[in-house]
Amino acid sequence: MARTADPQRRRAVVDAVIEQLARTGIADFTLRGLAEGLGQSTRVLTHHFADKNALLTAVLERLDERQHTALRATPGWDDPAVPVGSIVEDAWRRNLGPDEVAMTRLIREIEGLAAAGRLPLPVPGFVRGRAEFVGTCLVRRGMSEAAARTTATLLNAAYAGLEGDYLATGDRDRVEAALKDLCAWVDARVAAAR
Repeated sequence: MARTADPQRRRAVVDAVIEQLARTGIADFTLRGLAEGLGQSTRVLTHHFADKNALLTAVLERLDERQHTALRATPGWDDPAVPVGSIVEDAWRRNLGPDEVAMTRLIREIEGLAAAGRLPLPVPGFVRGRAEFVGTCLVRRGMSEAAARTTATLLNAAYAGLEGDYLATGDRDRVEAALKDLCAWVDARVAAAR
């Protein structure tokens, strides 16, 4: 049974778990296997979390928080003079760069499990949160809220598809050519809305 613990220590444990899951995947993890991968006993995990679902909930919440922090750190997201396509390309480089690619794979795996109905918890807010973030960027650039919501949904779905394609095939040239077309499309939508 989990005991009340120091919130900073708990967050450090969750971050370590996330890093481990980024290396091993999340689909079939066990507390024992996870603890072994961390070089710890399962007591470290059960001290902070009542069970596997409590740990998974904490992981999803922390990943969502980290994703939103990264989105808000994207240069120019709140500057209407910066093209949305430029923001998309910056996010692409960050998400698929050597420091973040394992985390990107983990998020794609979580979203795939949720889409397949194999995630034992409520669906994380990753997709909706990204759409809301992009919608806010589009509204700041003169798009109506309704048009921004639709455009953000299309952009995010296409972006996720391209990211998945690249992660599965490694075909950078083909996928990034499509990404450039996607960026040109969204910038044209923004220009037409002004």
